[in-house]
Amino acid sequence: MPENKQISRLLHYRVILNRLYDLGFETVFSYGLAKEAGVSPEQVRKDFSKFGIKGNKKGGYNIQELLESIGAIFHKDEQRKVILIGTGNLGTALINYKGFAKNMINIAAAFDIDPVKYRKKIDIPVYPMEKLKEVVDSLEVKTAIVAIPQQVAQEVCTQLVDSGITGILNFTPAILKVPENVYVYNIQICNALESLIYKTIDSNR
Repeated sequence: MPENKQISRLLHYRVILNRLYDLGFETVFSYGLAKEAGVSPEQVRKDFSKFGIKGNKKGGYNIQELLESIGAIFHKDEQRKVILIGTGNLGTALINYKGFAKNMINIAAAFDIDPVKYRKKIDIPVYPMEKLKEVVDSLEVKTAIVAIPQQVAQEVCTQLVDSGITGILNFTPAILKVPENVYVYNIQICNALESLIYKTIDSNR
């Protein structure tokens, strides 16, 4: 299985390739893509080779074909369903984020403990946590986004795992404990921003 860093680089390549394609470029060489991505040409070729993507030594890589190949790796040719836990300010912002639809990601259902949210008019249905297992089974979904208070994150995480979820995007500061077959990606915005602020201030001293 590819490493997390390799997957991240592949997604970064896709962003660059989409920009080049929009600018009218049809081909790209590994050294050109490497320069934009901040890696070596050898790394680009190694990453592509891992997924069976081959270029032409003289002609480079066809950008459209590269995008199609990368899209196939991430099943971008089909709708990928996820569920959302928490419909507060952050959860609502995620529901309204147009980039998900552009990348064939569909937040198919949301969950909240506030009964008012079940009747609120939003683009997706909102359910009580008691219906988690039922909805997960019915949607055949394996991935969840967690945007809830830190103090209940582990409890909710356990419910998700027990309901069959194997991938969790965690927006809380909590360090979630999960079985080995469950993947957790932590998105800690404040920590990332503080780190950036520290580096900015430190570099100006």
